[in-house]
Amino acid sequence: MKAIKNIKLVTAEGIKEDQAVVYDQRIREIIPEEQLPAGGTVIDGGGAYLSAGFIDLHIHGCAGYDTMDEDDRALQAMAGHLVATGVTGFLPTTMTMDRARIERALDRIAAAMTKAPGQGAQVLGGNLEGPFLSRENKGAHDERYLSGPDFEWLQPYLGVIRVLTVAPEIDGALDFIRRLTAAGVAVALGHTKATYEEASKGIAAGASHITHLFNAMTPLHHRQPGVVGAALLHAVTCEVIADNIHIVPEVQKLLAKIKPAAELVLVTDAMRACLLADGTYDLGGLVVRVKQGQARLEDGTLAGSTLVMNTALRNFHRNTGLPLATVVQMATLNPARILRLQNRKGRIAPGLDADLVLWDKEFNVLMTIVAGETVYTDR
Repeated sequence: MKAIKNIKLVTAEGIKEDQAVVYDQRIREIIPEEQLPAGGTVIDGGGAYLSAGFIDLHIHGCAGYDTMDEDDRALQAMAGHLVATGVTGFLPTTMTMDRARIERALDRIAAAMTKAPGQGAQVLGGNLEGPFLSRENKGAHDERYLSGPDFEWLQPYLGVIRVLTVAPEIDGALDFIRRLTAAGVAVALGHTKATYEEASKGIAAGASHITHLFNAMTPLHHRQPGVVGAALLHAVTCEVIADNIHIVPEVQKLLAKIKPAAELVLVTDAMRACLLADGTYDLGGLVVRVKQGQARLEDGTLAGSTLVMNTALRNFHRNTGLPLATVVQMATLNPARILRLQNRKGRIAPGLDADLVLWDKEFNVLMTIVAGETVYTDR
């Protein structure tokens, strides 16, 4: 058995002190520090915060690697780098490319899902962003490969795809949403020109999630509420890219006042330039130029981000003033619920996976533990 003490334990009820977490591959118990038995490995947390590991539902790449890379090492490399940002589980996210390329990416994700925890974050499944998107709001997706809904094509991959984005206004979308929802996929609305009414029909059909809220969708207007209006009024979870670029701080603050905390999920939407310097990269086969941390296509369209999860937490906490434990929930318990993993991940409680992250008051990651193994430390 191992334990970690001298921590500020982040729970749904708030911050607790003078507690120790005892674990092996799973969390065994949470006890007062003075009750720690002698022997075993005890880590001194130095008074830092300890929370459940962060889960990133929407990330394309980092450190020079991308989900769509034709390289079996790419996902492993991403997993190895992400733990330095506190991420213990993630959904590699595809781009709109030719179907054979997407199939190979899903095959690699499926293979990565079966690997035992090793030196990095766990691959928890795949996020299919495209090709079922609006041509008018395609964002950084290649228009040549956009297509209408095709459930039969996806059937062999339903055990891999955990989240899927669709524009609800395209032909056949509503039946597509119903079938995917029945198969256990969390359907997201995104990259869409839908009206409020069309988005609401998509939600009624089973869509429960919104891909990068405010971005690549019809905005909120006082006579045309659009997808944003539907997202704010309906009980759906909404992705927030809190890099202060995709959503400025003032709108983050407004969002925190309108939506219940349980319906907000922090994501990075990061691309391969994440953790690297400014320069020229690619995303989904398109040229991306990164300048001062902003990733854009040559026409100026935002093309993912270079955000990391611990920075997203810091930004959203500072911008909104929400309690620390509430913001942490948006990167832990909330994504775990979307993936239906709340009985395994997303909290620090006996019986759950020992996926833990230790961080300081500036959200700098000090240590990351996956399935009870320390996979990153700055010490």
